[in-house]
Amino acid sequence: MSEEFLKVARAAREAAAELAPLPRAPKDRALRAVADALVAHTAEIVEANAKDVAQAREQGTPEAMIDRLRLDGPRIEAFAEAVRQVADLPDPVGEVIRGSTLPNGLELRQLRVPLGVIGIIYEGRPNVTVDAAALCLKSGNAALLRGSSSAYASNTVLVRVMQDALESTEVPSGAVQLVPGLTRDSVKELMRARGLVDVLIPRGGASLINSVVEESTVPVIETGVGNCHVYIDADADLDLAVDILVNAKAQRPSVCNAAETFLVHARVADAFVPRALQALKDAGVTVHGDDRIAAYGEVEPATEDDFLAEYLSLDIAAAVVGSLEEAVAHIRRYGSGHTDAIVTRSQQAARRFVSLVDSAAVAVNASTRFTDGGEFGFGAEIGISTQKLHARGPMGLPELTSTKWVYTGEGHLRTSAGTVIPRSGA
Repeated sequence: MSEEFLKVARAAREAAAELAPLPRAPKDRALRAVADALVAHTAEIVEANAKDVAQAREQGTPEAMIDRLRLDGPRIEAFAEAVRQVADLPDPVGEVIRGSTLPNGLELRQLRVPLGVIGIIYEGRPNVTVDAAALCLKSGNAALLRGSSSAYASNTVLVRVMQDALESTEVPSGAVQLVPGLTRDSVKELMRARGLVDVLIPRGGASLINSVVEESTVPVIETGVGNCHVYIDADADLDLAVDILVNAKAQRPSVCNAAETFLVHARVADAFVPRALQALKDAGVTVHGDDRIAAYGEVEPATEDDFLAEYLSLDIAAAVVGSLEEAVAHIRRYGSGHTDAIVTRSQQAARRFVSLVDSAAVAVNASTRFTDGGEFGFGAEIGISTQKLHARGPMGLPELTSTKWVYTGEGHLRTSAGTVIPRSGA
């Protein structure tokens, strides 16, 4: 590993050890200092961001991506407000998850503790730099950040502003670090930093996440890829179904909890599909349908790739199914384990769908767009985990912690005969 990388990684490691035992109050004061500093240095941040935007334009970056990259006064104020909101959230560190007094008299507790150093690899948006740092600090972790090269100037200034703000607080400034370098080599260093980094969280598209999962020697929490489904059951309220489908697809199509496929029970296809096609067309959505969907209107022919796609655009795949079980089989084959929804008036069908669909979130008569830390009342999230170990679904502050077992005795000794408690002074 390069000396540059080792320097920031070791600094993060040392800072994590200092940060972990801090109580809530100094962490909250530090976060508010960070928020104030971001606003105070708006001009400097915007100037650095302008360089990133200009470079992106020179490289022919699509305007939608440039919009994600661009920073201005209102956006920086929004960053700062988000940091203040994190400061207002309960501190998960030290929470007793469970506890008991064992038959032998030992008092046993399981406590939440920080993970340590969290590496975050992400694309495009410089707001992630601030969000991730704030969530890590609040949960007692050091953040080792590797944003995309397209936002390097912005991220460099944002991290420096946050570090400078921390200098006047009890939180070590080394708790927020930017991985140096613009090439993939620096990403690989982060992925291979086992022993220095405790966990990696990739935030971005499928190619980024797959690359990190396949190449990293550091434990990875997978986030984000969302091939979400809406299943219209035979007993659905069709007016409700149309509204839910259009909202799930078109309200914000570029996010991971937007619907990418809808499935319709054959018994209601005649009544539902023509209405759905018209409503989606009115919303600007292109439907990629199977042969049975195509019988009801003009659609693009659906391929295997369409059903596997996370479009993140105004496109949606569609198919007619013969049963709830067939819908579940389709979801198991093509879904990503993010969020899948059923629209039905049948409690039996809803219960069966919930029990059979193996996803991080399952919606009943609601849009897939609600799978979100803020919507769930967590206040903030660092991503949506689609795996099964450690954390699943929207990851708020508690999901950025591990646990520690603490047991307290009175001189308890374990012997072949059982527990022995010597008398005081014996």
